[in-house]
Amino acid sequence: MREVFRVKMVKISTSTVWIMMLWWSWTAMAEYMKYKDPKLPVEVRIQDLMSRMTLEEKIGQMVQIDRTVATAQIMRDYSIGSVLSGGGSTPLLQASVADWVNMVNEFQKGSLSSRLGIPMIYGIDAVHGHNNVYKATIFPHNIGLGASRDPELLKRIGAATAIEVRATGIPYVFAPCIAVCRDPRWGRCYESYSEDPKIVREMTDIIIGLQGKIPNASLKGVPYVAGNNKVAACAKHFVGDGGTTRGINENNTLIDTHGLMSIHMPAYNDSIIKGVSTIMVSYSSLNGEKMHANRNLITGFLKDTLKFKGFVISDWEGIDRITSPPKSNYTYSVQASILAGIDMVMLPFNHTEFIDDLTYLVKNRIIPMDRINDAVERILLVKFNMGLFETPLADLSLADEVGSQEHRNLGREAVRKSLVLLKNGKNEDPLLPLPKNASKILVAGSHADNLGYQCGGWTITWQGFSGNNYTSGTTILNAITSTVSKSTEVVFREDPDTDYVKSSSFNYAIVVVGERPYTESAGDSPTLTMEDPGSSVINNVCGAVKCVVVVISGRPIVIEPYISSIDALVAAWLPGTEGQGVTDVLFGDYGFTGKLSRTWFKTVDQLPMNIGDPHYDPLFPFGFGLTTKSVVGRSISAGVDGRPYIIFIMVSVFISLYFTGIFLT
Repeated sequence: MREVFRVKMVKISTSTVWIMMLWWSWTAMAEYMKYKDPKLPVEVRIQDLMSRMTLEEKIGQMVQIDRTVATAQIMRDYSIGSVLSGGGSTPLLQASVADWVNMVNEFQKGSLSSRLGIPMIYGIDAVHGHNNVYKATIFPHNIGLGASRDPELLKRIGAATAIEVRATGIPYVFAPCIAVCRDPRWGRCYESYSEDPKIVREMTDIIIGLQGKIPNASLKGVPYVAGNNKVAACAKHFVGDGGTTRGINENNTLIDTHGLMSIHMPAYNDSIIKGVSTIMVSYSSLNGEKMHANRNLITGFLKDTLKFKGFVISDWEGIDRITSPPKSNYTYSVQASILAGIDMVMLPFNHTEFIDDLTYLVKNRIIPMDRINDAVERILLVKFNMGLFETPLADLSLADEVGSQEHRNLGREAVRKSLVLLKNGKNEDPLLPLPKNASKILVAGSHADNLGYQCGGWTITWQGFSGNNYTSGTTILNAITSTVSKSTEVVFREDPDTDYVKSSSFNYAIVVVGERPYTESAGDSPTLTMEDPGSSVINNVCGAVKCVVVVISGRPIVIEPYISSIDALVAAWLPGTEGQGVTDVLFGDYGFTGKLSRTWFKTVDQLPMNIGDPHYDPLFPFGFGLTTKSVVGRSISAGVDGRPYIIFIMVSVFISLYFTGIFLT
């Protein structure tokens, strides 16, 4: 009896084991999801994930919301595809790197806890460095970088920006702006590298710095990001944003097909060839048609002809502005924009309204499911290609990169290469380079000691700031003080009167004037005049002592009335935080090399006026820029007057003479 029982028990145990093994095998198979396997081709992973997604989850991926309305629960419940920081949208005032990383990770954890665990992608405007972040390196705005004519410099700036952005946990930047600004009255002209499409095309090399160099075997149009020290880039604003009538922001660009394809379109083709991950659509209209609803150009040309495989994103509330007034027929705006080919919508606030409307349009077959699938596949392709599924969470390993000395040195180099010398002396008597050992000098003007003015818009806040308390850097005044001899008396007066200047025995004066910070429509200007009291400062100072005027502006401004009284004139654009780049060339440690990337007009009545126009009669033509040579014996280090180099030079001369004498005898 015991033997029979033992046999039955063995049979039961064996059967149980087989059942358990089958159950474990089935469970393992059920848990294996191809989209989570990094060994599989990206195309296989995308198709596997797409097959598992509901309509609601797909639409959620097409949504981008601002951090101010995002929560971990919203990210999880709606499968939100992306979060952004709008201009000046930060976790805290003067937020640390840890504050940024913790915020981004909190949103990401919400996404990872959703049914399918699809990571979100966080985006930010990093248009001249990581410009929303306290103590980050702020590089010159694009108009200055265009004057450098140095694509290799742009690659290095892109790489530095990418690593500072990644340090804060963010993998996606809304840069570069590849607009071709054809009218300086436009408030975004400083975001454009040049009026010349050839220069803009060259400067798209910044994409290589941001994303990494695309492998030779890659197909055209496939987005590429080379690891966790790089970011997904965004070429913007498609297309014709820099050609609007009278330079009015978000206005209408009137242009024929040849003009569009030869001026505004070429840089997009270059960006796509370089693997740009995303492209942002312009607020503006093209020949009366809103770009956010332009299917022929977004789908027909960008996707079908140029073979762009990344995702197309709207601008902030861009689809709302399809109608006039904005959002007067929101369901139509959703329909028109998605059918036009926009894949991700920067809402950025009311996600439920957009989701409900788009769901209704799909379920009622007004928008085909194929269009939704195309959008989501493109979004997932970017996320998979940049490794977001494998490394969704950030850490603090790159924290020291933000505002590092290496990056500040690069910013300083960029400043000195971007400066354009427009005038140097009267009657063939050059004023520059300035001597460092003068006994007494005057520094004047509202922009000499104002880091906010120096950086311009898109810095810390959307519209920029005034003063020296919102981030760290070196003002031009501080750079001057640390560059001249310790025995030189530096006097700063923001708005001195003529009598004071005449009676103070200054050797020379440096006047720093220009525009206040602005962004987008707030910068549109029909007059292009400098900020008061800039003109009176020039008249009061330059009429009494030799002066160099440094113009801080996002574009050419009215300067012709003052030219005759100015000894030397420098276009410094919006140089950013590294003011010592200005003094590097003013005092001759380096020579001036920059060339105008846009035409400098005589009067605003001439505008628009670009190189090649039949009525071309500029004050300073496109490509103009005087050069100087560095002064032998001047130290690159701030505050050193160069005298130790004299000994070095004398020793070199004696050695040279000695060996020359040997060979002659």
